Amino acid sequence: MSALPSPEFLALQEALAGRYSLERELGRGGMGIVYLAQEVRLDRPVALKVLPPDFAARPTLRDRFLREARTAARLSHPHIVPIYAVHEIDGFVFFAMAYVEGETLGERIRSKGPLPPRDAARILREVAWALAYAHGQGVVHRDVKPDNILLEAAGGRALVTDFGIARVGAGSGITEVGEVLGTAEFMSPEQASGEAVDERSDLYSLGVVAHYMLSGRLPFQGPTVAATLAKHLTQPAPPLASVSPALPAPLAQAVDRCLAKDPSARFAKGEELADALGEALEVRREVPVALRLFIKQNRESTGVMRALILFPLVMVLLTLVGWMIGGGAPPLIVTIGFFTVMALLAATPPALLALMSRRLLAAGYEHDDLVRAMRGDLEERRDELASTYGTGRTRLDRWLRGLVAGGLAAHAGGLAWFAFGPYSEAILGILLPIMTAGGATWTVAGLASAIRHQLRHHLPGQGWLRFWESPLGRGIFRVAGVRLDRLAAGVPYGPTELAIGMAADRLFEALPTDQRKAFKELPDVVRRLEADAEKVRARIQELDALVAEVSDEGMRPSDETAPAAVHVAGRRDSLASALTASRAAAEDRLREVVAALETIRIELLRLHAGAGSLDSMTMDLSAARDLSADVARMLEGRREVERLLGRPAAPELDATPTPA
Repeated sequence: MSALPSPEFLALQEALAGRYSLERELGRGGMGIVYLAQEVRLDRPVALKVLPPDFAARPTLRDRFLREARTAARLSHPHIVPIYAVHEIDGFVFFAMAYVEGETLGERIRSKGPLPPRDAARILREVAWALAYAHGQGVVHRDVKPDNILLEAAGGRALVTDFGIARVGAGSGITEVGEVLGTAEFMSPEQASGEAVDERSDLYSLGVVAHYMLSGRLPFQGPTVAATLAKHLTQPAPPLASVSPALPAPLAQAVDRCLAKDPSARFAKGEELADALGEALEVRREVPVALRLFIKQNRESTGVMRALILFPLVMVLLTLVGWMIGGGAPPLIVTIGFFTVMALLAATPPALLALMSRRLLAAGYEHDDLVRAMRGDLEERRDELASTYGTGRTRLDRWLRGLVAGGLAAHAGGLAWFAFGPYSEAILGILLPIMTAGGATWTVAGLASAIRHQLRHHLPGQGWLRFWESPLGRGIFRVAGVRLDRLAAGVPYGPTELAIGMAADRLFEALPTDQRKAFKELPDVVRRLEADAEKVRARIQELDALVAEVSDEGMRPSDETAPAAVHVAGRRDSLASALTASRAAAEDRLREVVAALETIRIELLRLHAGAGSLDSMTMDLSAARDLSADVARMLEGRREVERLLGRPAAPELDATPTPA
């Protein structure tokens, strides 16, 4: 320790000798002091939160603290910091909890500014799951704020701390204990007025956290605690979209609903908020290979395209200047040849772009598909930059801007003195160093600021997006599509079952290790259901074609009075009915497969929220396997249809033998 330890540190260490070894203070607030310590028996780092001595001296507050701490210690959730033990030793009242290597959400926002929407939505959903679980155990947090949300350094996981501890002093309103009841900037109206609170109060506080996390501003802030509480009680929160217009609408609407003054207008449960945030966290639609390759080629060819455009223009300009200086142009044939070559060089970039566009069109993708894919690619890159460098100005940015302004002022002041002030060698000896230092300062600081701005905002491909959105880009696509037979199957983004399956995969990977081991077959079941859905969709298309084929045969002229014709017509009608029934059955199976995937996803969400059960998930997986077997039997029936049509059986949809 670099500084001498405080008397309270020494007294606590003396009381805990042999049990915990204190290392340093992590922080302090109205609820107490948090120390980093090493638990001797298990040799693991822990965080000790100690009740302030004046609170510990009051029996009512001490007993309430211990009771609520023991209640919170029963909570076990992936997004809640676990409490290991609650102690009362030699007058010290404290609890030991897991030490999380990382930073608080408040520290992250204060250092890097507002978070990217995707990161913010993920953190909010994880906190909502934690709150939902705690509420189900009868624990209301009452002090949800950024400094009580920890961000794990390894994977960015959000963990909520201090569950239930803010209930200390709940019976005394806000007059006796003050900060113990919560933090004014994040307090719900009912909590501020001393009324009874429930889980919806925590969701209001989480809404304030979300508003601050996404905009960098608190929705309510006054010069005093009383003024801030008065705003919570009387003023509506500003719509999040009004301060951050670029946010996804589902995310902004979910936050605004949390901040409703009337508790009944908010989300009733944390699970409902988590589901609403899931819309904002919808899995990015997978961009097909053809579109990804086009975007990559665009970015990599930027320098070559510029050279091919600028070189002929520069050559023409230099040639014209040379002709003017030299006294005239060369023979006509030479002039025509020169300008023809330059025109061909200038036309090369549009021709290359048209060729690339034609290949994309031939693969079944349209101009709008490309623009949508490029926007998604830029959005993903923008999120990566924001996650790395933040979206707002940091302390370093403000410091650099101050140095630039100060250096410019010193340099400009020196020049002004030379222009208008008295001159002497003594003054010159003072001003020259000041001007030199000022000029060097603003030059270096300005260069550093420009580099930081370039790193934060430079997005390769942004110019290409503007180009393809322009009339020129649309025109190249129209020219590229002339006399082109396009593929009909260019579906740029995956179907519903793929999106649900990807979401289920992500939720499964976020489960604790023991739960992943218990359901280790879940990813295989999800893949099987996705494949089944794809096969059933293909079967529906086949049946549509067969129904059309049978109907076309019915339109052909024939002698319907002949006995053979009557027999054929009856057989055709019977076959058409059978095909229609098969198609309806296939549609039912498709709905069942997608519903089974959705059930697995919902059960995973419940497990994350602490509301699911192992038995329920086991039953869902068993039902999914049975459904997959039913789909296999349904697809086997296609051979009978082919036999009735009098044609050889088509090959199966994959190389895997299908069980009867």
